[in-house]
Amino acid sequence: MDVHSLPIAFLKQISTDETQIEVVTKLGDRVITLGRDPSCDIAIDINIYTSVSRRHAEIRPIFTLGQLVGWEICDLNSANGTHVNEQPLSGSQKLCHGDRIQLASSPQFVFELQTDNPDPDFDQRPRSQITSLTLTKLLPIFSTGQDLWKQAYLLPGIATVGFMVIMFASLGQPQIFNLAISAYISLATYYFVYQLCGKPKPWWIIFGAALLTSLILRSPLLQIFFWFFYQVLPGTAPTQQANFTNVFIAMFFGAGMMEELLKALPIFLLWLGGLKMNRKWRSRYGISEPLDGILIGAASAIGFTLNETLGLYVPNIIQGVASQGGNIEMGELTGLQLLIPRVLGSVAGHMAYSGYFGYFIGLSNLKQSLRWQILAVGYLSSAFLHALWNTSALVSFWLLAFVGGISYAFLVVAILKAKSYSQLNNWLSSWA
Repeated sequence: MDVHSLPIAFLKQISTDETQIEVVTKLGDRVITLGRDPSCDIAIDINIYTSVSRRHAEIRPIFTLGQLVGWEICDLNSANGTHVNEQPLSGSQKLCHGDRIQLASSPQFVFELQTDNPDPDFDQRPRSQITSLTLTKLLPIFSTGQDLWKQAYLLPGIATVGFMVIMFASLGQPQIFNLAISAYISLATYYFVYQLCGKPKPWWIIFGAALLTSLILRSPLLQIFFWFFYQVLPGTAPTQQANFTNVFIAMFFGAGMMEELLKALPIFLLWLGGLKMNRKWRSRYGISEPLDGILIGAASAIGFTLNETLGLYVPNIIQGVASQGGNIEMGELTGLQLLIPRVLGSVAGHMAYSGYFGYFIGLSNLKQSLRWQILAVGYLSSAFLHALWNTSALVSFWLLAFVGGISYAFLVVAILKAKSYSQLNNWLSSWA
């Protein structure tokens, strides 16, 4: 066979919304393995496609008389199966131009042959298979599988509708309305950070971290924190000579160090609880790497923000307006105006500091010989950012915005760095 007549083929991945097709490999005379194991030729992202097996399927070359004549796809006894043109694959099947390959419920690929003489008969599939209408073509909602939940943002959309209904139903009941809108904004900001991290974590672990921080703020333990950081350490804001330096020192101890340690308690508890777990379980339910610390730290910050805003700042604003001769309705409106920017700003405030400290807590697990140095740097730097934010309002709102942007940048850089550690950690966990 002339070398120019040898077949040339490509495997292309189809995006979830089918608007983009990207070449992932050119097929040749060697076996191509697909799966979520990093050693596969085409490694599937474990954080997105959790239903794909470690070694899911193979594309093998077909030889006749020593010459490459085509390719076939073989399922490697995967847990959730392989589909070709929406039909379950049993064993192996020769691939034809235009065949669609789906691993488990996703992702999808298309097999394409390259030819110098294209013609209408080049697609080797039966014409009835190409032109026939199927249920999934007429009702595409039945063909998305896990993508509908994990990639199509269905849950955020449902949550938005739910909170909208709650807010309409609570008109005239400001406490319920404030709780609903603050909970919605908090979940939206956390979901944003969660998507940036790209690591799945059980919802009850995340909710538990936020709830635990809320309970700590309402427990006698808070008084011990107040005593130590406000009485033993200089955490009390000065009433006289309140210049930038004096206020910053008070905020560093009384707000930065105290609040960041308090919000880190759920991270440390999960870290301790994970010591007796194997690597795989610790990665999912405990603290095994920086991404875990960031996710739990940000969740803890949500619990802190809601308690601080709804339990302290908003009631104080309402009472302050009422004591100055205003009516309750005016106070409630002012409280709402304060609530929205405070909760929305948590992504560049409490979540940024707590997530940043959480990065160092997770990092200390990977570099245990330097654990105390790493924890000290993370604790002091997060407390510094927190204190700088609190003190910036004395200078100008422009400085406040600048510090908020810097704090968010610190969090994002920590997330990006944490992802570089996460790939190796996931690989080790998959073999544990």
